[in-house]
Amino acid sequence: MHCWFGNIVVGTVIGFAALVADQAYGNPISSDADSLVADAPIPHWMDDYGQAMRTAEATDSMLLVFFKGEGKNPYREYFEYQAANDPDIRRKLAEYVLVQVPKDAKIVSQGQDVPLLGHGAFSELAGREGLAIIDLANRDKDYYGHVVSVFPLVPGRYYRYQPNHLRVMLDLPSGTLTQRTMIFAVRIHPEAPASTNGELDTVLIDEANSHSAYQAQIRVQGHHRWGERFQRLLGRLPRGLHAQEVVAESWPHEDVVDAAVDCVDCWRQSSGHWSAVRAPQPRFGYDMRRGSNGIWYATGLFGNNH
Repeated sequence: MHCWFGNIVVGTVIGFAALVADQAYGNPISSDADSLVADAPIPHWMDDYGQAMRTAEATDSMLLVFFKGEGKNPYREYFEYQAANDPDIRRKLAEYVLVQVPKDAKIVSQGQDVPLLGHGAFSELAGREGLAIIDLANRDKDYYGHVVSVFPLVPGRYYRYQPNHLRVMLDLPSGTLTQRTMIFAVRIHPEAPASTNGELDTVLIDEANSHSAYQAQIRVQGHHRWGERFQRLLGRLPRGLHAQEVVAESWPHEDVVDAAVDCVDCWRQSSGHWSAVRAPQPRFGYDMRRGSNGIWYATGLFGNNH
């Protein structure tokens, strides 16, 4: 069973080549836009991965790694256009340490040259060109030094890069790869669901992580032991807030981004689930975990006074 309530229907995706032509290369930048771009910092891309890691660590910064391929790729071209010409994105990129490396770049490990993109930390890019963010800003967190976002610059089964996606990725709250990717998937949905506009709550994040792990362990999606968990949440949330939960599962063997987008699309097909995901929620937490069957199990938890 794919969704808690049945299979999903995949919507039509705008042709990317047309999107690039219309929004990037087809229209000249106005003088006002020229002025805004000129006022924004010019992104500084380093080309030495090791030096970039050391710089990010020394400055307590997030590190954005751009694995660049060869040949024509409209997704890569549009990313490069945005990074160079969108003033808001340029300002956001100024908060990161940036490094650009070839997709086939190698690093020395135990005396041998090994592919950087083949390292387990970047496994969710599956050898494809794209972006990865490493958290070197939050030293007190378990995810410090880990990849916390990936952003393929190639089409996936469910995911297609659209103009607002880079801006969303660069402005995600702190968290693990799975937590941030679930929030990313909610925020890029074309209907702009509002559940992540409130406060990211550590209690709800912990419980979403725990329940996603439990579903992955038993390989069964569901609101297992909800009565027990509801009472526990009631005691941990601020007075007056009640807990609400949504769950979903992906198709087998999807990467983390496709799986998150897939799960959000599942919720869209259920009026009950979607009413919670799209509603403004005072507090929220999302996470997902992958089972040994290759299926991702997602949980969204909300604290509200409904």
